[in-house]
Amino acid sequence: MSIMMKSLKGNDWPLIRFIAPIFPEVNIFSRAAEKTTPLGLINVATAANKVWGFRVEVIDENNYRGPRDKRVLPDHSQLQKESPASIVGFYCGLTSTMERVFELADFYHAFGVVNLAGSWHAHYCEDEVLNRNIDIVVHGDADLAIQQILCALRDDKKVSDIAGISFWEGVTKKTNPPAMIELPDLSQLPYPDFGLLRYSRKMNVYPIGRGRGCGMNCEFCSVRGALRCASARYLFGCVKWLVDTRGARNFFIVDDRLEEDLEGIAEFFRMIYEMYGDWLDFMVQIRLETARNVSFLELMRKAGVRSVAVGYESPIDEELKAMRKGYSSRHMIEWTKTLRRYFWVHGMFIFGYPSKKKNETFNVLETTKRFKKFIRAAKISSIQILHPVPIVGSDLRVRLDKEKRIFPLDVVPWSKYDGNFVCFIPDNMNLSEFQEAPIKIMKWFYSSFSFLRIPFRTIIFPIHYLIKGWRHWYYGWLRDIVRYGGYRLLKRWQKSQRNDLFIARLEEFKNKTMTA
Repeated sequence: MSIMMKSLKGNDWPLIRFIAPIFPEVNIFSRAAEKTTPLGLINVATAANKVWGFRVEVIDENNYRGPRDKRVLPDHSQLQKESPASIVGFYCGLTSTMERVFELADFYHAFGVVNLAGSWHAHYCEDEVLNRNIDIVVHGDADLAIQQILCALRDDKKVSDIAGISFWEGVTKKTNPPAMIELPDLSQLPYPDFGLLRYSRKMNVYPIGRGRGCGMNCEFCSVRGALRCASARYLFGCVKWLVDTRGARNFFIVDDRLEEDLEGIAEFFRMIYEMYGDWLDFMVQIRLETARNVSFLELMRKAGVRSVAVGYESPIDEELKAMRKGYSSRHMIEWTKTLRRYFWVHGMFIFGYPSKKKNETFNVLETTKRFKKFIRAAKISSIQILHPVPIVGSDLRVRLDKEKRIFPLDVVPWSKYDGNFVCFIPDNMNLSEFQEAPIKIMKWFYSSFSFLRIPFRTIIFPIHYLIKGWRHWYYGWLRDIVRYGGYRLLKRWQKSQRNDLFIARLEEFKNKTMTA
């Protein structure tokens, strides 16, 4: 059905339901996703809630405690019975969740619902999405576009004049310029309204942010465009509002590179410190070389930054060069030790990155050895190690596609694009060892023996406190808790998988391709 044929006329206060689809696999992000929600979806829902004549709700399937169906998934049939949605907006920021998006789009399409989709996968794969019962794809910042779409549907007008969207008009696809919407002033956005979440668990960590875009050009990433930032005062006001209205205390600043606008973020932390001291708790994402700016690190710690997530990606120079990370491994251990003096350091790695030169590839034993050596020397607080993912829109996908190394979707579907599965034919490794190597390194790091160290550290607390102080004891105690928790999560993940069947399917396809 064409979007032009769908009308909300006569429907008093129609409901628009925004949905963050559930992860298809248990993974290292599953536990964190139960405590927070995607900021982008909340921002768009907040903007929609400013339009007169609509009711708005958000269903985050990863952070959900409502009615469930026979598959123990959120029961959208029951949700429609309780409060029928006339418009549904899907968050398509994670490629691995797209099969769930398409399943739900089919379901809501049968009710005559207007289906909208936005974020990176929908932007780069608009043809695929529009052919799967999605009526409108929004490209770029959807905060303003969603208001224009809702007004057009409410007033029974055409959407054809709205910039930055794609849709079907009859049998013809329409794409309105510009290709990507970019709001001119992010400081004018309303504060994110987490009260729109329905059937959600308690929010433990509130996502906030002031920046969109990234000035880097990493090969494996699909985020494009120069950084655009709201003012420091806007972000401060957002924090203060959440503290005052929701009792929030724990925040995750979701900006990919916190330090890219150093002057602005430093002003924000000074404002936080002046009002709250270190009473609030922040986790941020930064580049490793930020460790060279000690005065900034001191300011972050004074303002309550406890944890930093660092995209190391690899300790191998040849891989860093292929990724276009912009630095070598020369100072990585030194910088890490500096960060550890101030924060909990969560290291994010990519194992077995495909080289651009065949003579720069390493076998699985050598790569594993170099990863372990670096992690041990740097004494990183916690780690995650994923496979390289040729995500849509990335230069890595373009390169591997040209080399005909990416497995087709009937062999490796979108649901496997979460970093835990092999998605392409690797260099100098067989498929089985490539699949298992990251989990083996994490099992080496997240040991069951950490459970035994927890009571031991508790017993020796008085002596440890007197000799090395509270912070040193607490860091070791928390690290053991996290490592044991990571061990339990890895066991849960491995129990839910049948990787032997998955690898057998990959081997079968690879052998057919090589003999064809």
